[in-house]
Amino acid sequence: MYQYQPQDRQLVLDRVTQFKDQTDRYLSGQLTEEAFRPLRLQNGLYLQRQAPMLRVAVPYGLLNSTQLRQLASISRRYDRGYAHVSTRQNFQFNWPTLESVPAILAELAEVDMHCIQTSGNCIRNTTTDALAGVAADELIDPRPVCELIRQWSTLHPEFAYLPRKFKIAVSGSRQDRAAIYAHDVGIALCEREGALGFRVLVGGGLGRTPVIGSELEPWLPIRHLISYLEAILRVYNALGRRDNKYKARIKILLRAMGMEAFRAAVMREWSSLRDGEHTITDEELARLDVHFSPPPYKKNLTRDDLPGDPLFQRWLELNTHAHKQQGYRAVTVVLKGHGYAPGDITADQMEWLAGLADDFSFGQLRTTHEQNIVLADVEEQHLHSLWKALQARGLAKSYAGMLTDLISCPGGDFCSLANARSLPVAAAIHQRFEDADYLYDLGPIDLNISGCMNACGHHHIGHIGILGVDKKGEEFFQVSVGGRQGNSAKIGTILGPSFSASDIPEVIQKLLDTYLKHRQPEELFIETCDRIGVAPFKEAVYVS
Repeated sequence: MYQYQPQDRQLVLDRVTQFKDQTDRYLSGQLTEEAFRPLRLQNGLYLQRQAPMLRVAVPYGLLNSTQLRQLASISRRYDRGYAHVSTRQNFQFNWPTLESVPAILAELAEVDMHCIQTSGNCIRNTTTDALAGVAADELIDPRPVCELIRQWSTLHPEFAYLPRKFKIAVSGSRQDRAAIYAHDVGIALCEREGALGFRVLVGGGLGRTPVIGSELEPWLPIRHLISYLEAILRVYNALGRRDNKYKARIKILLRAMGMEAFRAAVMREWSSLRDGEHTITDEELARLDVHFSPPPYKKNLTRDDLPGDPLFQRWLELNTHAHKQQGYRAVTVVLKGHGYAPGDITADQMEWLAGLADDFSFGQLRTTHEQNIVLADVEEQHLHSLWKALQARGLAKSYAGMLTDLISCPGGDFCSLANARSLPVAAAIHQRFEDADYLYDLGPIDLNISGCMNACGHHHIGHIGILGVDKKGEEFFQVSVGGRQGNSAKIGTILGPSFSASDIPEVIQKLLDTYLKHRQPEELFIETCDRIGVAPFKEAVYVS
């Protein structure tokens, strides 16, 4: 894990002092709301429906037990005793007062955390695979590259006020688990003839105009990563629209210019940057690699037979993942179905998971795109003990990747932009489909819920997607099927007219019944969707 250097800490402390002064001046009436808005946004502070919301950066989803304990402490003293894990792997506090935010930022700085660039029209938190560094199918550990991007992009003076927010995701595995096709820029790390390089996707994104990213460059040496990103951002900053926020993302610019013209513009910018000061040297890569060296794994571990308890065995199958180090597994702790909104975690749970990380996983944890927590380095011989500990706290849910491990934005309960309340729909789905045997028989299904077209729940790329819409002041929900992330990313197809909130569980049931009726042996839901198309699902929900 990257360890802050003195200059890192000084930068964060300076930012804390600066924002305290800005907040004091705003509260005293010296700064107008218009002047204060961009200042608070670039420090992660939103004004939501009920209260301010503060978004805490968790770079590429990696944090340690000390940081998690500090988040728990902050949630108790300045919030309502819980926090929320977002799809960008960050933490969010939903109930701080504006007056308390400078104090929160100061306490975050004590453990090398901050809220810089978690909002605003700037380069946001870079995300990656939650199994980065340990995945059995990993080609290259993406974390050093993510850290390099973080250092380059943090408070970059030229890109502080882009036409719109800008999101980057990095993958280093054979299977994309970072949703790189749904980002403004997606980076796939790879090797060619022994040389480390990257493939660049551009123009992905969801929201009002969902687009799957397109290949900009098939392969470039890793030494050019930052200079090439700089060139892309310069083109976007200069040519992206600022007159209409709904047409300001890079995907709109790419569509207007066409790929060849956009690529040519990037190459013109890059010609003056290539092999310049942004060139990544072997020494720089080595400097960063040191921070992500493997922990002191035990060698030649042998695993005794684990207990045959069916509940444990199912958890073992669904919630643990193959590890590149013999004798270890990565473990997903599902933050769903425990009486809170998807992704919510209480202060007690944070402190308790911090202790489990110390006991079982070298004191480190990961947040995930699916709004869960991962303990990445658990000895196989300790899996049963960990499961029992999780079970005692109600966090041993054995449905990671299943229907009820759903993604949901906070929706109208919190967000001032939302058209509908997504959390009651998520709760109703949990209640309807709580039978573990039924979920197991269905197999993996991604269900994503967004409360509005901004698509914070990534409904477009869910196998089943649910979107809240407003119809003459009433909440309705549009349903799509067939979306997915990964190597074959695809936008789902809308079935037709929207449904009331009370109808949604039954609509989901009809979709599942259609899948079970048509699926072939061992066929997954998304594979059945691909084979039979949308028509049978549409007929099931509107005709039968």
